[in-house]
Amino acid sequence: MSLPLNIPNALTLLRIALIPVFMVVFYLPFSWANLVSTAVFGLAAATDWLDGFLARRLRQSSVFGAFLDPVADKLMVAVALVLLVELDNSGLLILPAVVIIGREIAVSALREWMAGVGESTKVAVSVIGKIKTTFQMIALLLLIYREPLWGFPTHDVGVISLYAAAVLTLWSMYLYLRAAWPILAGHGKSDSNEK
Repeated sequence: MSLPLNIPNALTLLRIALIPVFMVVFYLPFSWANLVSTAVFGLAAATDWLDGFLARRLRQSSVFGAFLDPVADKLMVAVALVLLVELDNSGLLILPAVVIIGREIAVSALREWMAGVGESTKVAVSVIGKIKTTFQMIALLLLIYREPLWGFPTHDVGVISLYAAAVLTLWSMYLYLRAAWPILAGHGKSDSNEK
């Protein structure tokens, strides 16, 4: 069985390959480690946007890419959140990290189940989900860098942005659940498949 390797899928695989690189650099005991780990995470985030853009532009969408892309995103975000929670002594990051990771697990399970009953379009990515992702990536980049930048309170703004992302995360999960509720409650067309 051959791997459907094209440019978008190669970028997604690169994003996964960058995870251990990010982890190693994050823990290096050098003053520049936060800058380089921020750059690695930023590169991974850029490949997330670029692979989707190229898949549409080059008409190279694939089932493999549709499966792997969200997996790569969730892995990168979860790893970054876990490392940041471990690094932060204040405990401020625990709640938004748990909310974001928990939501990703719940929504992934919901999407898988909805796809199994032929209703995946009801839980497609929403505008709120995209705004949440933007806040989340900005927050993570700021928190990974964490040092003040030309007087800009990087860490503080990162914490606020992460809480904003957590609120948007809960809102988007509510919208997905509301869209899926008729099917989950047994009022949709999948009733005939119930045992």
